[in-house]
Amino acid sequence: MIRKAYMKRFAFLLLPIILGILGPLNAPGRAEKEFLTDKEIEAIQNNQEIHTRVKLYLGFAELRLKAAEDRLNGIESEENDPLEFFAPEEMLDGYYRIIRSVMLNLDEAYLSPDPRERPRVKRALKDLKSSMEKVLKQLQILKKIAEEKKKEELWNLVEKAIDITNGAHEGAELGLSRDPDPDPKKTKTR
Repeated sequence: MIRKAYMKRFAFLLLPIILGILGPLNAPGRAEKEFLTDKEIEAIQNNQEIHTRVKLYLGFAELRLKAAEDRLNGIESEENDPLEFFAPEEMLDGYYRIIRSVMLNLDEAYLSPDPRERPRVKRALKDLKSSMEKVLKQLQILKKIAEEKKKEELWNLVEKAIDITNGAHEGAELGLSRDPDPDPKKTKTR
C-alpha cells in the first residue's frame, strides 16, 4: 500500500518534468522523421524487459552523439552506416527523442504493479543515471563545437539535449532514492 503511494507520487513528480520537456516538440507543421533505424526498432521489439530495452536505447543515443561529433570534426561515416545520411542536427534530435522514449518507458514500468519488475526497473534506472552522467560531458563538447562553427540550430538542439539529459538524470536519481539498496551494515546475520 505504501509502495503504491510512493510510486504514484513519483509519477506525479516526473510527469511535469516530462511534459515540460515534451511540450515544444509538438509544434504544428513539424514532420517527424523516424529516429531509429529498422535494425534498432527490431532490437527494441525483440527485447521486452525494461532493463534490456533501456540499455539498447541508451546505446543508440550514445551512437548518435558520437556520429554527430565525428561529422562535425570532418570524419565521414563508413559505407552502409545506418546513420550515413543523417545530419548532426538530425542525430541530436534523434538523441532527444530516444531519451524521451526511455523516460516514458521507465515511467510506465515504474508504475507496474508486478513486483518482479522492480529489480529490472532499478537496474534500468542505474544504467540511465550512469549513462546521463557520461553523456553530459559529450554534450558539452558538441556545444563547444556548435559555438565555434557558429551553428545556431545545432547549438539549440544541444541545449535541448542537455535539458532532457539533466531531467533524465534527476528522474533516475529520484527513482533510485525511492527504492534504495539495503544497507549491508544494518542487516543482521543470524
